[in-house]
Amino acid sequence: MRQFTQIGLLMIVLITLVVGGLGGIMAGGFLAFQWFQVGTPAVTQVEPVETTFSATAEESTLLRQEPSLDDAPRAQIVPGDSTIADVVEQVAPAVVTVLNRMPQGGGSGSGVIVDENGYIITNNHVIEGAVQLSVIYADGTRAPAQLIGTDPLADIAVIRVDGAVPAVAPIGDIDTMRPGDTVVAIGSPLGNFRNTVTAGIISALNRAVGTMEGLIQTDAAINSGNSGGPLINLNGEVIGINTLVVRGNNFGDTAPAEGLGFSVPTNVFVPVVNQLINTGQVVYPYLGIRYAMIDGEIAAQESLPTQQGALVIDVQPGEPAAQAGMQANDIITAVNGEPVAQNNSLRLELIQYTPGDTVTLTVLRGTQELQLDVTLGTRPNQLAS
Repeated sequence: MRQFTQIGLLMIVLITLVVGGLGGIMAGGFLAFQWFQVGTPAVTQVEPVETTFSATAEESTLLRQEPSLDDAPRAQIVPGDSTIADVVEQVAPAVVTVLNRMPQGGGSGSGVIVDENGYIITNNHVIEGAVQLSVIYADGTRAPAQLIGTDPLADIAVIRVDGAVPAVAPIGDIDTMRPGDTVVAIGSPLGNFRNTVTAGIISALNRAVGTMEGLIQTDAAINSGNSGGPLINLNGEVIGINTLVVRGNNFGDTAPAEGLGFSVPTNVFVPVVNQLINTGQVVYPYLGIRYAMIDGEIAAQESLPTQQGALVIDVQPGEPAAQAGMQANDIITAVNGEPVAQNNSLRLELIQYTPGDTVTLTVLRGTQELQLDVTLGTRPNQLAS
């Protein structure tokens, strides 16, 4: 096994700490290592934006369907010719306030209707611990809601209301978005100011905060109660689910940070939501390895032959990666030809697949490039990834 330098070993320990300890603070997130989570957060303050205050579903691929002609109107925006007011006028009726009644007290957040059958996306931390759920529509009317399913790892949940819904928000494609693009956030900050609209830009894509990866960073104001609300492009499409804000930094500085809001993008939440609607639960593919993402600094410290990819630290005997011949110190550089890099991590590539799928991993072993066909397993329940 590779003998890491003192600095290199520290980097891996720090990655372990970063990915391990935000579950209670951030209420979910993806983990960078495949086997376990340990440690404490490296972010000074990470705040889910919730205000304090499972049923079986029919088969559905709602997030990939063409616009429906059913009773619930879908937002219709002329691409490239829309103002923020146009977007809000069309999408705001599909945004709801989510009320969570718990054994002691309660809380509220936001959600967005994405299907004529009453399915609503929100955050796991918004509905966690609920004994009763309800929603308030933009016009002030209320409706009871039932929990369909939840995924703490992605911090995504799906709830459902019966009867006609006022509107449905279409789902967009995060891959069409760039830093600098205008975005709009709609939600219920503090639980009282329903359907508050804020606007800003995409500050960055593929951000990692604590245990969560692939996040959209935006300077559109996101406050307590906005959790679960949509981040919308100027085509009137949902491209993210607003999830958290970060205050302070990694070095213990608690000075307030402004404009650091983060949203779960479509390429993460769409597969999760479809699984929750169809089965009520989420299963993740599993390699059975522990790895660290490579950047230029780690590559230089460890004299690696590439500056991007996933460095395999351990391979669990008998698991899919081991069965395919993977070894410790291998570097995974691509999944089915898609590069693995800091802005497109191994996890983000793998979650596009399901257990039982066979993928081809491009692997560097020393100076030799190999192609390993791996049949993905199912992540054990006690593991994070």
